[in-house]
Amino acid sequence: MSLFRSKITVNAHERAAEYVDGSLTRVLAPGRYRQPRRATYVRVHVLENIQQLAAQDVPTSEGVPVRVSVVLRAAVSDVERYLAVTPDPHGVVYLAVQVALRDALLDVPVAEAVSAVRRDLAGTLTEAARRAAEQVGLEVREVVVKDVILPGDLRAAYAELVSARTRGQAQLEAARAETAALRSLANGAKLLDEHPALARMRLVQALPPGSTLELTTGE
Repeated sequence: MSLFRSKITVNAHERAAEYVDGSLTRVLAPGRYRQPRRATYVRVHVLENIQQLAAQDVPTSEGVPVRVSVVLRAAVSDVERYLAVTPDPHGVVYLAVQVALRDALLDVPVAEAVSAVRRDLAGTLTEAARRAAEQVGLEVREVVVKDVILPGDLRAAYAELVSARTRGQAQLEAARAETAALRSLANGAKLLDEHPALARMRLVQALPPGSTLELTTGE
């Protein structure tokens, strides 16, 4: 009697873990193999995938939470470890990212949270995810902070603050322009006072076409 009953084909995007009598015997790379009679197989996709963590409310130093959503790029790197360590390898990585995110914002004021998350945390979160992923047979290639959302009342307050700053800047620019215009007029008036001939020339230039100018003397 043959020890083999059929063949198994492993596709390019996967690996197949072979179990005989409940024990892992080998991990099959892409190709076609003879299948032992008592063998069973677990197929594991190894292509990179993009997964978004559910948005979570992360407290800041004042206790006011900000909602943060994170996206991971990851792939299976060790099939045996991926199948043997935990039934939820991705959950282990997600938890590590969530804990790192909470630790990072613990001492950050809410006013600085948005810029801090976007500017500083991608590397921290990626490193935390990679350490956890290595233990469960995953390779995390990148962690990206997708959204950082303030509570509704704070968003409204910041929007009003931005509007007030914009209005103030517009008023300041208008005042500067008016001051510059007045300074120019004052300088021009002083120049005309000091040079009567120039004043008469400006008067002539200001007359409409066809006008007659009568000059008189002081006598």
